[in-house]
Amino acid sequence: MRIASYTSNGQSFYGAVSDAGMIALSPEFPQWPTMRDVIRAGGLGELEKRAESLSVTHTDFDYDIPLSNPEKIICVGVNFPDRNAEYKDGKEAPPNMSLFIRFPRSFTGHNRPLIRPPESPQLDYEGEIAIVIGKGGRRISQADAYDHIAALSICNEGTIRDWVRHAKFNVTQGKNWDNTGAIGPWLVPFTDAAQLDDIGLSTRVNGEMRQEDRTSRMLFPIKRQIEYISTFTTLVPGDIIITGTPTGAGARFDPPKYLVPGDVIEVEVEGVGTLSNTVEDES
Repeated sequence: MRIASYTSNGQSFYGAVSDAGMIALSPEFPQWPTMRDVIRAGGLGELEKRAESLSVTHTDFDYDIPLSNPEKIICVGVNFPDRNAEYKDGKEAPPNMSLFIRFPRSFTGHNRPLIRPPESPQLDYEGEIAIVIGKGGRRISQADAYDHIAALSICNEGTIRDWVRHAKFNVTQGKNWDNTGAIGPWLVPFTDAAQLDDIGLSTRVNGEMRQEDRTSRMLFPIKRQIEYISTFTTLVPGDIIITGTPTGAGARFDPPKYLVPGDVIEVEVEGVGTLSNTVEDES
């Protein structure tokens, strides 16, 4: 099952994705106004059952980010071996992961443009897997970590590269420009380890493969991410963890290959789907 949030005729919905269009489910569950409410209630299974008895309601719609109001979006940096080597500092991977926060409005939905701001031409792409927390907790063990995942999605964790170097110790400024990244197209409910332990992740720009790797090669596997993050902050239903990007972002080419208007970026995750976005300059 694929569950998406979308807008049609100025109204917001969540619903099941079919080949023929959207099956609106939010009107069927008024007790759950948003996808975060669905996640908090553990309601994805009920959505799936209800969708089986309904017909397509919308064929003209725009995708929104699947979950628009998470309490936290936490991103993991430098999480593949070749990414660590890209820094050319001669250092082995550190014992603990790098983390930073993104705001929901820094993301847009599937098939919508990433927006390049006038302050910088250095808009870059980063294909990643997104996990949505379904069961909250603190100090979650790796053995129990997968029990806390509700669903999977895809992220293009777009970055304004020169703005991540405006200060000595943080990247917040370069990671939170409005509509510079994307999440979507939908959520796929998480059911077992095979969906995450060794799946492929790739990014194409205008059809050219730029990034390609597998989750089994992560320096900090997703179970470890949940354990580590929940040590210092309570994870709650609807929180999103963006789990790290492979080597091959545009900044690492010589010369760099930053995104320009008209580019098409496709991030594909095995078993989840493909997130596609174009690029436009901010008007």
